[in-house]
Amino acid sequence: MILNSLSLQNFRSYSKADFNFSSATTLIVGPNTAGKSNLIEAIFFLAAGRSFRIDRDDQLVKFGKELARIKGKTEDKNLEAAIAKEGVGGSLRPFKKYLVNGVAKRKADFIGNFFAVLFAPNDLEIIIGSPGRRRDFIDNILIQTDRDYRLARSFYEKGLRIRNALLHKAKETGIKSGKEFAYWDNLLIVQGQKITKKREDFIGYLNDSKKEILNFELFYDKSVISKERLLQYKDAEIGSGITLVGPHRDDFIINLIEGKAKHDIKFFGSRGQQRLAILQLKILELNYIEQKTQNKPTLLLDDIFSELDGEHINLVLEIIGTQQTIITTTHEEFIPKNLLKKVKIIALDNSRYLV
Repeated sequence: MILNSLSLQNFRSYSKADFNFSSATTLIVGPNTAGKSNLIEAIFFLAAGRSFRIDRDDQLVKFGKELARIKGKTEDKNLEAAIAKEGVGGSLRPFKKYLVNGVAKRKADFIGNFFAVLFAPNDLEIIIGSPGRRRDFIDNILIQTDRDYRLARSFYEKGLRIRNALLHKAKETGIKSGKEFAYWDNLLIVQGQKITKKREDFIGYLNDSKKEILNFELFYDKSVISKERLLQYKDAEIGSGITLVGPHRDDFIINLIEGKAKHDIKFFGSRGQQRLAILQLKILELNYIEQKTQNKPTLLLDDIFSELDGEHINLVLEIIGTQQTIITTTHEEFIPKNLLKKVKIIALDNSRYLV
């Protein structure tokens, strides 16, 4: 699936901007403050219905404005996301609106009309960062490819917010009403078990399908949610005021295999091995999305060539050209010369689109 064009209005640093992309490779060149990563963020939003950089969507709206719009055109669809700050139209909180070919859609039905895989320098955080960063890696893939997962995750997050509010109240009062918790406990158990099963299947795919760039395997450190475990943690949850078990506490470990030994690559892998593991995960992500959707995702490379050595660059070059690729860089000289001959170049500067 090809993204032909993108229009932005009051999104991040952009007041108004229009971009057209090659069906093969497009290079976005500009200094650090020209809005390159903001552009990549907008494209990713069309695929995932959310930002990969922040949790508060109202921060995507340009300072001093109330409403941002992202519009994208694929071969057969017009996609649009509108992001409004609190107070717009009398709303009491920020909100988003999604449209496909001019028809309003739920987020769960907007996602799945365009697919993207992002490769950025801070992806190393998938390995060395917090469990939340690793959960985001899985979520960004599964929400694009599995509608049931999107719905289960949405229901679970809503139930978790309400249950945590009830726990906070119980902590303050010292009283926990079983009747208040019964519905939300059951919702979290049902939806949480769906999430766990789908994450388990996906990690199984990664272990079964990995290419031998680097020999590793993933261990799913899942936080099972059940009536028994909620009962087990009942007192601790009241004391902390939050839900202590469930897929929101999941993690996964990447074990580097060397002979018969296994080592957690987070602690015992070199920086080069960690980068190779990330590259391998991204290749598997591309393959998984294509297999599940029968569409080649757009590959987004956000200023990665300045961070990679020659070996890693050659591995990236092998996957560029097999699907639409959009690359950002601060300097053309960071891009291999043989690639520059084949790309459409869009040059940004600090004054363009920003006022």
